[in-house]
Amino acid sequence: MPPRLTAQDFDQDLLILFDAYVHGDVDRRGFLQGAQRFAKAGVTAAGLLAALSPNFAAGQQVKPDDARLKTERVKVASPAGHGSINGYLARPAAAGAARLPAVLVIHENRGLNPHIEDITRRLALDGFMAFAPDALTPLGGYPGDEDKARAAFATLDQAKTREDFLAAVAWLDARADGNGKLGAVGFCYGGGIVHWLATRLPDLDAAVPFYGNSPAPEEAAKVKAPLLVQLAGVDERINAAWPAYEAALKAAGVKHAVHQYPGTQHGFNNDTTPRYDAAAAKQAWDRTVAFFKAQLAA
Repeated sequence: MPPRLTAQDFDQDLLILFDAYVHGDVDRRGFLQGAQRFAKAGVTAAGLLAALSPNFAAGQQVKPDDARLKTERVKVASPAGHGSINGYLARPAAAGAARLPAVLVIHENRGLNPHIEDITRRLALDGFMAFAPDALTPLGGYPGDEDKARAAFATLDQAKTREDFLAAVAWLDARADGNGKLGAVGFCYGGGIVHWLATRLPDLDAAVPFYGNSPAPEEAAKVKAPLLVQLAGVDERINAAWPAYEAALKAAGVKHAVHQYPGTQHGFNNDTTPRYDAAAAKQAWDRTVAFFKAQLAA
């Protein structure tokens, strides 16, 4: 098996172009045109795109049928007119009916893909009841193709999508098998939603945004939940707005900690792509789990 590619195998300008493609700032054609100058030694622009794109099998840490877990597909009523929102719930099987701390898991801008389901299972193995809703439900759910998912995601009415996330929070928080404590973790787009939820939910007990867009500084005073903010080292698109928001958090007396991982790329926790940084991801995950265990204990 050939060695796994890492971010260091790609030119930084190509990684920036790929980030723009992932977030809809350039389309597939624009990426391929821009990537032409990095194509060499028989590697085409299309080959570069394939190399940078997710490989879910390579990143899977917990199998869907892991006997240590109890997982189920559920539906949450939508207040936004979508009927219901699909979601994925995971609990440790050994917990039985025990009341567990709950964690909402919020996906990137491609919906509830296999990687986010894997993250949900990892949290369950760490002793939490984890729930991941799929914002793409009104459009048929995650389509099984990252390009199609990204294109569909761009058409969502974000105001209605946020209503659905609030409904998912309420559904999870109301479960009888929860211990009354609720946390939220999200990645990229989901990290931005976690930041937003922290400004909307005074009863949120812990929030961990991974490289997510921060709210406007004037929103910081609304945050009551302790924050654990995970940032990449090389991520100008996200990091540029952070200092002003952090200053506002400090001014408002919001309990927060921030960790920036030197040399890492946006998406460094996602182990399905070459932007994954194993050492930083492990450190960030260990910090996340420890934070949730401390903040969500009954």
